Amino acid sequence: MTLTKESVLEALRKTALPGGGDAVGRNLVHALAVESGVVRFVLEGAPEAELLVIRPVLEAAVRALPGVQSLSVVIPAGPSKAPGGGVKIGGHAKPQDGPLPVPGVAHVIAVGSGKGGVGKSTVASNLAVALARAGKRVGLLDADLYGPSQPRMMGATEKPASPDGQTILPVRAHGVVLMSLGLMLREDEAVIWRGPMLMGALQQMLGQVKWDHFGPLDVLVIDLPPGTGDIQLSLCQKTVLDGAVIVSTPQDIALLDAKKALDMFAKLKLPVLGLIENMSTYVCPNCGHEAHLFGHGGVEAEAARLGLPFLGSLPLALEVREAGDAGRPVALGTGAAAGAYAAIAAELIGRGVA
Repeated sequence: MTLTKESVLEALRKTALPGGGDAVGRNLVHALAVESGVVRFVLEGAPEAELLVIRPVLEAAVRALPGVQSLSVVIPAGPSKAPGGGVKIGGHAKPQDGPLPVPGVAHVIAVGSGKGGVGKSTVASNLAVALARAGKRVGLLDADLYGPSQPRMMGATEKPASPDGQTILPVRAHGVVLMSLGLMLREDEAVIWRGPMLMGALQQMLGQVKWDHFGPLDVLVIDLPPGTGDIQLSLCQKTVLDGAVIVSTPQDIALLDAKKALDMFAKLKLPVLGLIENMSTYVCPNCGHEAHLFGHGGVEAEAARLGLPFLGSLPLALEVREAGDAGRPVALGTGAAAGAYAAIAAELIGRGVA
């Protein structure tokens, strides 16, 4: 007997559940995929406690089918609860009329990229620190909800609290006010949410977080996820933004994806404040030889072609990686990398967007 989606569904239909009925009839099985003996599906549509009881029953029924080599049954995580209060992060976004300002924040800058791996989160954290060192009151929102890395990069371990069950109090690190879903999860805990829960979480972190808890902010830096998906679309539709900063490495494949991000922001009518070329130059610490491992100047040339500001080049340096891993962004110190971030911060301040 060949293993197919139909044969798996038939087995699930014939499996009685502890609470009555079957998983297919109760519409609990979603995103079923069957390929080369590998079976995957999402189990949702009932309280999590009930799904945890149902899952092993369904797993046993599917594993008994001939040809099943591996099986993955995922129960999406529920909303994350802020320590010290009853606010839960996640859930469907609430309707609102048009873009709204972020309470307690004067300017909002989104940091995006067309693809992952170009150092966007590193740029966001260091830009926030550089703006703070320049005398601005700065917030940093980690909107990369599937891969929240800002708690590690900013060295933040304090948990956000909710004294009234409605508002969420952010934390502070290196003079920057910080909010990240990663502060409410274990570092190795996955976020298994569909798009609507992501949208609800983003809306909450913009509207329910008391960004002016330590005083009104001059600027909020938002670290976007890579790509051109739900978070970017929802942010531009629901939030008043000053503009976006695009991060790319010089090589052609990264620039190709960066152009897609530029096209997305153009279609959403969000101004692009400028482009940053990351990992532009590598200087050997032993001999001083300068190399361009990913090419050089491609982002600046693209900015010139499009008539967009070029904010600067950032080096590929071991100290940047070590500083991020240690939770002390390189912009806190001195040297070429810190100087480059300071120059970008000064440019944004001079243009009145930070």
